Formats: sequence, C-alpha cells, structure tokens
Amino acid sequence: MGKNEKTGLGRALVKHHNQMIQQSKEKGKFYRSQQKKVLESVTDVNDIDAVIQQAEEAEDYAVPSILNLDAGSTSGTSEMTTEERKEEEALHSGSLRVPRRPPWNAEMSVEELDDNEKQAFLLWRRSLARLEENEKLVLTPFEKNLDIWRQLWRVLERSDLLVMVVDARDPLFYRCPDLEAYAQEIDEYKRTLLLVNKADLLPFSVRISWAKYFREHEILYVFWSAKAASAALEGKILSGAWRTQDTQQKMDEPDTKIYNRDELLARLQYEGEEIVKRRRKSSYSSTGTPNVQSSDGNIAANSARKNVIVGFVGYPNVGKSSTINALAGQKRTGVTSTPGKTKHFQTLIISDELTLCDCPGLVFPSFSSSRYDMVASGVLPIDRMTEHRQAVQVVANRVPRKVIEDVYKINLPKPKPYESQSRPPLASELLRAYCASRGYVASSGLPDETRAARQILKDFIDGRLPHFALPPRVSPEEIGLEDTQGHSLSAINKSDASDTENIPANEDGSAPVLEHVLDDLSSFDLENGLTSKKVTVKKPNASRKHHKKPQRTKDRSWRVGNDDGDGMPVVRVFQKPVNTGP
Repeated sequence: MGKNEKTGLGRALVKHHNQMIQQSKEKGKFYRSQQKKVLESVTDVNDIDAVIQQAEEAEDYAVPSILNLDAGSTSGTSEMTTEERKEEEALHSGSLRVPRRPPWNAEMSVEELDDNEKQAFLLWRRSLARLEENEKLVLTPFEKNLDIWRQLWRVLERSDLLVMVVDARDPLFYRCPDLEAYAQEIDEYKRTLLLVNKADLLPFSVRISWAKYFREHEILYVFWSAKAASAALEGKILSGAWRTQDTQQKMDEPDTKIYNRDELLARLQYEGEEIVKRRRKSSYSSTGTPNVQSSDGNIAANSARKNVIVGFVGYPNVGKSSTINALAGQKRTGVTSTPGKTKHFQTLIISDELTLCDCPGLVFPSFSSSRYDMVASGVLPIDRMTEHRQAVQVVANRVPRKVIEDVYKINLPKPKPYESQSRPPLASELLRAYCASRGYVASSGLPDETRAARQILKDFIDGRLPHFALPPRVSPEEIGLEDTQGHSLSAINKSDASDTENIPANEDGSAPVLEHVLDDLSSFDLENGLTSKKVTVKKPNASRKHHKKPQRTKDRSWRVGNDDGDGMPVVRVFQKPVNTGP
C-alpha cells in the first residue's frame, strides 16, 4: 500500500468519534434550553451551592430562613461519651423522617403539584437543618435531590408489597423504620418485607440469632443471596468459608434457610396476593375513608388491579438491581459496584400476576453512623473519599487481625508491651504493610496509601474480608463465636469506629516512651523493606590528636606483573592486526 493511498477504517473511526461528540454537545444544549437537570443523586452540598439554593428557594416560598450549609457540627460531639450521644440521638430520633408527598388529586395542575412538592421538601430540609445546628448531634449525609425522592414516592404509591433490601452483615444499619411507617400512612394494607441480601456471608449461628431478633420484633423477613441465585442460573456453584457449612437439615428450616429464585418469587406472590385480598375485602364491606396521600381514583385502581406490584427500595449498593436481575432470569437493569447506578424507577413484568418495580437507591438521614462508616459500607462512592485512613480504620476495627493477615498474606505489627494487646491494627500499619507486600509506591517514593485503601475497601464490601454485626444485646459468647486471637468480637460489632489513630497509653496511665515508639517504627520499616538494612556502628570517641584519616585503597587491577622486576608497571597494549587482503 503506497503513501498516497488512503484507508477508510481510520477515517470512519474519526468520523464516528466526532459525531458522538457533536451529539453529546447537542444533548447538553437541549437540557440547558429546557432548564432540566440530569437526574443525579446529591448527598454532599458545598457552601456556595447551599447559599445559592437557599436564596433561590427563599424567593419562591415564604418560609422562615434558616441558613445551614449541610455540614454537621462536630465541635461538641468529640467531648461526649457514647452513652450521652446515644441518649441525645434517641431524644431526637422522631425528627428523622422520610419526606412526605403533600396531598394531591387528579384535578391539580402540573405547576401546582410541583410547587407543593418543592415547598414540602423545603420544609423537610429546614427541619433537618435545625438538627444540624445542635452541637450534640452529627447528621450523616443524606439525599438532597427532590427528583430522587419523587421516584420513591411513585414506587410507594404503586406497590402493594414493599421490599426493603438490606445487607445481612449489618441489617439494622440499612433498615429505615420511618419508611415502613410512611408506607402504612399511604395505605394501611401495605406491608414491608425485609429482604436480607448476602446472607451466604453469615455463619449459620449468626443467622439464627438474627432470625430470632426479627421474630421477637415482628419483622417480616427473608434470607436471600442475589449472587448465589445468579450463579445458580448460570450453572455455577459459589464456594466460601460459610457458604458450605449448612447441612440438608439446616436448609429445610424455613426461618433460617436462604431462599432460591423460585421460592422467593412464590413468597412475594403470596404476600402480595394476601394484601390485595384484604384491600378488596375491605372495599366490598365498606366504602372506607379516602387516603390523604393519594386520590380516590388511585385507591380504586389499586383495588381493581388483578396483578401484584412489588416495589424494591433501600440504600445504594445493597443489591436491589442484582436481585431483580436474578428474579427476572436475565439482565434487565444495570448493575455496578459504584452506588447510584439506577437513576429512575423501572417496572418489570415477571408474569401476568407479578410485577416488580425497582427504585433508585436513597441515602436516608441517620444519626447511627459517620461518613466513614457509610464509605466502608458502600453507601457512598469509594472514589470520592478524601480521608482514606479514617475509612480504612473502620475496616481494621471490624475485621480481626488474624483474618486480615490470612487473607492478604501479610504480617501486621504486633502490639507492644506498653499497648493494649487486644487493640485492632491502626490504619497506617495496615496500609503500609499492604503497600509493602504489593509494591504500591507513589511517584514521590512513599507508599501509595490511596490505592491500597481503595482496594481494601472494595474487598471489605465484596465480602473478601469477612465481617458481620450481631443483634443488639447479643454477645459472641452466647452463640459460640470467639476471635481467633482469643478475645471476643464485640469490638468488631461496634459501628462507631474511631476516626483518629491514638497510640494507647501504658497500663499505669503514663504515655509511652518516645524511644520505644521510634524503635517500633524503625523495626516495622526494616521488616517491610521500606529502608535499607545497613547497620550503622557507632565508633568510640577518640581524641583529635590521635585521630588518623583512613587511606583509601586505589584500584590497580589494570596493571600487570613485570617479569624484569624493575618495579615499573607494565601496560597491556592491544594492537589491531593489519588487513593484508584476500
């Protein structure tokens, strides 16, 4: 092929690339011209955005202005004990409510309905702003986009049975009791089913304790594993430390067994039909009072419907879309490890009698966790974290030291005699040991802790680092669980991890000696190859008068011996042979 001949493949690729860029620009211009925003989850608002937003809302609605920049105050909470903080949170727990949709009917115009929803949402934001002004409380990040909450409202109104998907490793962290109460306010016949996903990551004894807790509190629950169900559809078998410990007798117990795809579909169908029957029976017996949250026509439509609609709600990245894909038998919704993949609610028809509705994940307001707990739990995106050591410290507090060493094949520094022997490893120790074993080095020559932190957090979320929480007032000794190091797992079950790395004091209360700390750091660097192993020998001090500068030996390897013995060095000369021709 000559130089002047032009190929068509390269030109076609360039032309296609330019067309895609032009289409994206035109799409952006269209959204700007329509004054519409792409639906996106918003959990963090910076100062200038909060000021502008509150100024715009104050112009539209006559609501008393309360300026709070959505940054929880932490000045007073550091001096409070855990018991005082929990008492203060229990006192204001009634104020943490899910935003309610204002009353509406079919005669309302679109503009009137939109204004009412914005005003009600603004009042809800102002009520949370008052809580953030309390120095004794720290409000975690929550969803601040009204359009995302509108998706939840639509799903709640359409659904007969509400399925709240939670992570089995800490179900109470992902459960929102006020959402269950809101569903009862919309329709008294609606029920909420707690779908405990990733149940295959729990030991059987822990699953029994959670089942007992749910029964005592009258919570409708089902143990489920979306990953195992998807693998079963593909003909694969998952293997793990706790996945293969259930015997056939344990699998037959209805309270603790992990449901498969067909069993879960049958359970959802049964629960939904029972709700429809009770609603239809009540409508036939009496006219009833209209619901304040929806119109009379909507109630009549729900009563006349023959199929059952099941809505899936919950926090981001708990497995709602994966569960729907497993129930549908094929990939119907997008799935990714990054929270916030689902943007709009989606309706999927499984059969003539059953319809599933997938809702985008929402971060509900809460007092029970910090920002770093939410990052470690996968609720907030890992790629957006700024303080990686605090998030890794949550992992180090929840996973036993022996488990971390066995999974990553590393040796963490042992606690020193002047430290508590049962303390969890510090985030700096875990990150430096992980970087040393994997060879993660930044451009500055220091360990690349950011890259190591992201990998550790992803392993923690995916289940490679096993961890779990126990029900309240249940100790590991009661169910026969003990740490591999001999002490109980009570420290792992605490969700309030320390955000700072403090070196423990001695047993007598005195601070550790600085020389001991420096020796520990030096020994840790030597063990992980972060410094050279040269040992500097300290020479005794000699007087300056007797000090003699050592002579440096010169390299005379280029010399050869002189057979004549005259003492003069002989230089080896290489002479190139003369080319005499052929």
